[in-house]
Amino acid sequence: MNPEEMFRKSGAILEGHFILTSGLHSPVYWEKFKVMQYPEYVQQLCGMIAKHFGKEKLQLVAGPTTAGIILAFETARQLGIRAVYAEKAEGKTFTFKRGALISPGDRILVVDDILTTGGSIREVITSIKERGGIVAGVAVLVDRTDKPLDFGAPLFSCLKTNAVTYTPDKCPLCAAKIPLVKPGGS
Repeated sequence: MNPEEMFRKSGAILEGHFILTSGLHSPVYWEKFKVMQYPEYVQQLCGMIAKHFGKEKLQLVAGPTTAGIILAFETARQLGIRAVYAEKAEGKTFTFKRGALISPGDRILVVDDILTTGGSIREVITSIKERGGIVAGVAVLVDRTDKPLDFGAPLFSCLKTNAVTYTPDKCPLCAAKIPLVKPGGS
């Protein structure tokens, strides 16, 4: 089964009027936790990532909380290496806590769920570099950007889609008075 089929079959592609984590509005929301309820889908998606980066001589896979923990763990398991997890430090930026060990020179793959603006990934990369780690690659389940983002390392996505986003002041869904939904909390 291809990645889009997994998302569709699990009901993870939602339509309406959504505010994304980035603050942008969109008529489509990818609820990654719907697809992540199925271990076989997570195994297959992370397998695609592991296969793509399998020859990179990686020491670690890193992911931001919350979905990134699951993705980093499964990808690292398939690669036979360790996983570390970045958390928000007192509500500010992602950093490594709880004894996560990153040694200078470690080659690290950063994984995340849905790529829209790249903010979470950039924070994780900054935290890795502060510890002397080397970002050897970035992988996401879904890349919904309209133009490629540069993370200073190769980017791989299990699925690339062109999802429309709007700034709140230019959102036609707001102008049409379609109720805005903030997903993820319920």
